[in-house]
Amino acid sequence: MKYKVVVTEKNRNPNEVTLNVIRDAGIDVEHVPCNSEDMVIDSAKNADVLLVGTVPETTAKILSSLPNLKMVGRSGVGVDSVDLDEATELGICVTNTPGINTSEVADHAMALLLSITRKIPELTQKTSAGDWSNNRESLDAIRGQLQRIAGKVVGIVGFGNIGGAFATRIRGFGPSKIIAFDPYVPQTTADLYGVELVDFDSVLSQSDIISVHMPATVETTHIFNDEAFNKMKNSAILINCARGPIIDETALQKALETEEIAHAGIDVTEVEPISEESPLLNLSNLKITPHFAGASQATAGEGSRRWGENAVNVLTGKRLHGLANPDVLKTIAVMRERGPNRWDGIPDPRF
Repeated sequence: MKYKVVVTEKNRNPNEVTLNVIRDAGIDVEHVPCNSEDMVIDSAKNADVLLVGTVPETTAKILSSLPNLKMVGRSGVGVDSVDLDEATELGICVTNTPGINTSEVADHAMALLLSITRKIPELTQKTSAGDWSNNRESLDAIRGQLQRIAGKVVGIVGFGNIGGAFATRIRGFGPSKIIAFDPYVPQTTADLYGVELVDFDSVLSQSDIISVHMPATVETTHIFNDEAFNKMKNSAILINCARGPIIDETALQKALETEEIAHAGIDVTEVEPISEESPLLNLSNLKITPHFAGASQATAGEGSRRWGENAVNVLTGKRLHGLANPDVLKTIAVMRERGPNRWDGIPDPRF
């Protein structure tokens, strides 16, 4: 049987590594950049596998409109742009490639933090403009704004692999203590990193620095809102290299403008790419990077390979690199008992 994979990634072309992995397995693959539900449905009407990005979201309408679909594959860890409940109910696997960019995201969070505490962009700009020799006063003004991390309380919101990697990095800078909020992680795990698990309000009120590393879900959407910013220190620094919807951007803008918190550094926004007219871009105490935290030369190759391998493996019964909705296996079993279905002739997924 001939299978078909459709890549609908809108914001970038798929790496040739991804495409070659699929082609080498004798599977047809096509890249059709899509910017709407209807475009995805039309382009993937005969697809067995969809490889998707964050835009457009893979909605219930898309999933229910593709009768041959067996898998939706995301690269990286996040699967928040896919309707997991609908996929599970329909017997569609949702895959990712966990662990592929843990180091990069943790590094990027540290880089944003150091850019704020050490004023690297500002000092570089002024030095390039000749201020070191011609306008020393402007440099001296920045000197008084430089901060140390040693002795500060660091809070981590979301203590999975990336949260743990960030804890490992920040510990070398000598904070007085590291605390974290994650209701799904036991203290025994946090103990391995020398981290104390506390409730969310304690992270907000105690931390001088907060780094966010949680997924975007219904319960985490806008968890950083007006109320949360009210509980934070006026001197606090907030870093977000996780997902944009975790932070209410209107509340963030207000908190930064009124100096309810001191600084923020974000790699993600609620709508991506961020509009060039967004008022966030005009805030001097906010640094924004374009959702590049997980990128590196290393992840580009390995991540692309695993993305393609998931598409092949789900159709050939080989082990998946990551399955975000393992309950789908129960649905598939029920579907097989009831008669002909989208999984006919294909082994059960393995992960």
